[in-house]
Amino acid sequence: MKTYQPVKEGKVREIYDIGDALVMVATDRISAFDVILKNKIVKKGTVLTQMSKFWFDYTEDIIPNHMISVDVADMPEFFQNEKYDGNSMLCKKLTMLPIECIVRGYITGSGWKSYQENGTVCGIKLPDGLIECDKLPEPIYTPSTKADLGDHDENISFEQSIDVLEKHFPGHGEAYAKALRDNTIALYKKCADYALSKGIIIADTKFEFGLDENGSLVIGDEMLTPDSSRFWPLEGYKPGQGQPSFDKQYVRDWLKANPDSDYNLPQDVIDKTIDKYKEAYHLLTDKTID
Repeated sequence: MKTYQPVKEGKVREIYDIGDALVMVATDRISAFDVILKNKIVKKGTVLTQMSKFWFDYTEDIIPNHMISVDVADMPEFFQNEKYDGNSMLCKKLTMLPIECIVRGYITGSGWKSYQENGTVCGIKLPDGLIECDKLPEPIYTPSTKADLGDHDENISFEQSIDVLEKHFPGHGEAYAKALRDNTIALYKKCADYALSKGIIIADTKFEFGLDENGSLVIGDEMLTPDSSRFWPLEGYKPGQGQPSFDKQYVRDWLKANPDSDYNLPQDVIDKTIDKYKEAYHLLTDKTID
């Protein structure tokens, strides 16, 4: 049997090159504040992969995606075992664009902090009088540069995103920047409306896009998971305060309250976190992950 080593390892994902395609594995690692925590969140990788599959299928009418299959039977024998079953995705190879495409439909987190200081989020002027976790009149696109492991992503303006893309793809900077912005907003609107009908508010999220062998724009990486998004329960939603969530916010809040934890979570925080991930998946897809 041929064995494989990851060609790239992120904080949570491992990418294997199998020749004409990639296998992207979502591990059970969890990161917060750009640090990989010492604990594993069992089944988290499966939730991430299956949720991405759900959204890729749901948005095929807007933009093609990189997913070929989530069935390990379609992958080399090396991946046909319990370690990779459920949490792995066979993907097309793309030339990734060096922009994280962030869209915000509600004002929270670093956006809320910035708004309190000067009425803007990532340089975009917002109406006066917004309170924490308010819904924005329209979703806003706030791109960032993709940082290497260990560095922080840097927020940039739309105009700066044109410059970044122009540097990598001369003659295409503006066209690619507009396509990223327009697809990001369109995807967010469609998916946020659907999620709302299922009792989940998608406050913000980030997408990553690449080019296929024909130069067409394709969405890659993960899509609308609790790792790349802020999910809030619609029930009990109340602007003017922080919201409970279905994502890593629970872990972040615990770490903030326990600065001496050395990034080691207690079991009850681990259990609550995976329960939140599974609950979000069930609400959105009507399926369960055991």
